[in-house]
Amino acid sequence: MWVYYGLFAAFFLSLYNLCKKWSVRNNAVLPVLIVANGISALLLLPVYFLPRFSPDTLANTTFFILELELMDHVWIALKALLMTCSWILAYSALKHLPISIVSPIRASSPFFTLLGAIFLFGENPIPLQWVGFILIILSIVAYSYIGRKEGISFKTNRWFFAVVLAMFFGACSGLYDKFLLQMRDYSALTLLWCFFVYITIFMSISFLFIKRFTNLSKAKFQWRWSIFGIASLLLFADYFYFTGLRDPEALVMLMSAVKRSQLLFTIVIGGILFKERNLGLKLLPLFGVLIGVFLILFSY
Repeated sequence: MWVYYGLFAAFFLSLYNLCKKWSVRNNAVLPVLIVANGISALLLLPVYFLPRFSPDTLANTTFFILELELMDHVWIALKALLMTCSWILAYSALKHLPISIVSPIRASSPFFTLLGAIFLFGENPIPLQWVGFILIILSIVAYSYIGRKEGISFKTNRWFFAVVLAMFFGACSGLYDKFLLQMRDYSALTLLWCFFVYITIFMSISFLFIKRFTNLSKAKFQWRWSIFGIASLLLFADYFYFTGLRDPEALVMLMSAVKRSQLLFTIVIGGILFKERNLGLKLLPLFGVLIGVFLILFSY
């Protein structure tokens, strides 16, 4: 059942990616992130406060948000810090690179999640799963050659390296999710509530720091309804993902890969919507990524 939760998460993430690209075009990146995550926290606010006024409401349901001790907040704040680094780098790169280049590069993160899952959690992939992961990596390499046709030098372009770092922090966060959900046993909504509160705080601090010491915050912030789309769609995607990952039988290496099935919709529709070049060429290695994902999915 947990695999299907991963597929639901992938569906909402594909829509989220389109809203994300639309939101950061000619817009200030950090304010977009701060506002979107703040809205996500506000959407969960009624769910958090309702049981405080009516204790029996939502009791014994998956929608009940637990009261946490100080150390619990520290554990969840660390996840928020990892994702703050990942999202700031990823959104900044997305503003300067085509969505059909950024999304596939980040799709290689399941490979790094796989390595962590093996060494940290003892997850044991079968040969077919190895084939799937290798196919994903080879497909990502093919994208680097396509990127050259768009004037993107992957050796010197700083936004490419920003995507790679974002992928690394995201993979670390993905591994950490299993620790929080299976070993610390937090519910999906408890984790989401604290996560969105802390990441909003961390990103606000990052924005103030950048505004004070750099010139990166000169772009003006413009409100767009796609920012609300970011907030709501990510909330749904993470809820399904965390719910699936709480299953004791769930493997984080496979859940991470299943989420990448979002790529087909994101690249095809996003490439057409934003009129990006070489879309046909990008579809070839995209199918390599998808075949790798489905090899992993159907080998379970």
